[in-house]
Amino acid sequence: MPDRRAERAFQVERESVDIESRTAQIAFASETPYERAWGVEILDVTPSSMRTARLAKGANLLVDHDTRDVVGVVEQVSVDADRTARAIVRFGRSARAEEVWQDVQDGIRRNVSVGYLIHKAQLVDSSEGLETFRVTDWEPLEVSLVSVPADPNVGVGRSLDDEGIEPAVVEEIAEPLSNLEEIKMTEATTVVVESRNHAAEITKIAAGIPGGADMAMDAIQRGLTVEEFQRDAIARLSTKPVPTADIGMTPKEVKRFSVMRALNALANPSDLAAQRAAAFERECSDAVSGVMGKAARGFFVPNEVQKRDLTVGTASAGGNTVATDLMAGDFIELLRNAMVVTGLGTRMMTGLVGNIAIPKLSGAATAYWVAESGAPTESAQTFAQVTMSPKTVGAFTDISRKLLLQSSIDVEALVQQDLATVLGLAIQQAAINGSGASNQPSGLLTQITPSVIGGTDGAAPTWADIVELESDVSVANADVGSMAYLVNAQTRGKLKSTSMVSGQNGFVWDAGDTPLNGYRVGVTNAVPSNLTKGGSGAVCSALIFGNFSDLIIGMWGTIDLMVDPYSGSNAGTVRVVALQDVDVAIRHAESFATMVDALSA
Repeated sequence: MPDRRAERAFQVERESVDIESRTAQIAFASETPYERAWGVEILDVTPSSMRTARLAKGANLLVDHDTRDVVGVVEQVSVDADRTARAIVRFGRSARAEEVWQDVQDGIRRNVSVGYLIHKAQLVDSSEGLETFRVTDWEPLEVSLVSVPADPNVGVGRSLDDEGIEPAVVEEIAEPLSNLEEIKMTEATTVVVESRNHAAEITKIAAGIPGGADMAMDAIQRGLTVEEFQRDAIARLSTKPVPTADIGMTPKEVKRFSVMRALNALANPSDLAAQRAAAFERECSDAVSGVMGKAARGFFVPNEVQKRDLTVGTASAGGNTVATDLMAGDFIELLRNAMVVTGLGTRMMTGLVGNIAIPKLSGAATAYWVAESGAPTESAQTFAQVTMSPKTVGAFTDISRKLLLQSSIDVEALVQQDLATVLGLAIQQAAINGSGASNQPSGLLTQITPSVIGGTDGAAPTWADIVELESDVSVANADVGSMAYLVNAQTRGKLKSTSMVSGQNGFVWDAGDTPLNGYRVGVTNAVPSNLTKGGSGAVCSALIFGNFSDLIIGMWGTIDLMVDPYSGSNAGTVRVVALQDVDVAIRHAESFATMVDALSA
């Protein structure tokens, strides 16, 4: 029996190559006998004898059995009636994979080798000093394209070169080998370090990550484990911009796009002049529809337009009518400025396409103290996923009919700021207190169980409550990153008049940039002040403390603009509705502590 893992070689037939799907069908095992130093080996190629779990989960396609030279993945495995095992392999798109794939198409690389482990064999014959064994339990590990197989003439080759796998030993046979006997690997003498067959799991995880396909192939080529890929994905998602639904507009085209022309065309569908004037905007909207894979309800505003600087007018040309706070520029930044939570470090993911699954570390490995020459108990990290899927939010603003006919850059800026503000406030409301029902995302107060309890009917917030909020996060080892408090204006007023110690000077809300216990504070009336506790009535406020970089607001696609010319028709106004697909997620619930029964009136 082999003292290391074995390999067999076959050939790829050119007619089995599917260029469009980048796949090839290969035969990697048959029952052809092969003479080894220890005897003749016959693989039993039947579903009951061949363990297919590793390959079926997406084993790697390698070159020359080099685990660092990954060019593809095994997608399908079958054991056919002719007692031949076959697989369909798909090639990647890296430069190396492309090179090998082209050689396969050209018939240059035709030799295939499979590496496998023998778990159980049966002696079936012994004559003239030569023993023949039928391998009745064996496990393919990986498939490789090889340059020189051991026996190209018969299409079968084997080698035993694979450092790093401990010997697989068979029990000694005391009696003559003339009888049929079963030979088994003994647990005491067999040591096989089984690594997770990671390609399929990595691909599955990557499917929910923007840009995940490229990340997955890179990880497979580098030979990363599932755990290593998840750690790498977390790090890259934290720093790498998320792919957006841009349509490739030039700077000149971005400047040309007019939100006002688009709205005027929507408000006047029978006006041919308005439709012709907005032909370019309609074309851009249709291009966004193609990228996003869904039709606009009105007009899509391309991402490039949302990022342009609109306030470039001069004072003599009407620039004096533009508010100073518009000078910062683009729609996305204006939207963020409308949300207090983004200033606390909340992570914004814009331009998403498809549902999102963000990997996170949910459990750490365990350390053990051991005696001399002892070995620690095996432990491993555990991972989970934070999932996000789009929920549609709508906000509206009213514009006069005369203003709608304008197309100056100042009017563009005014309308854009108004839309960004109302939409931003709606998204912030969902991020803080979204119910998770009626098509809303689940906000912070819905996802986090309150850890500070004021009283049966609520209680006025105290210095001790503030300290406890901080302590709860610290005890969970989550006091890292963008730590801050989030309160409403009513609570701020209450804390400014509440002494840290009864009867002494010094208030809970201090002066300066970090007024609460040395931390920044965001103040917005999106934090509710109408909560109930016991018999208090709807007079309780919420307080939130935590690492706001673990709060994620995801925005799918781009803004969809619609108009309602009827609601304000008696006043001569047109209602503009902005729709955006949004979701909210929390990477670690331990990063936040809340109090929801603070009496602040």
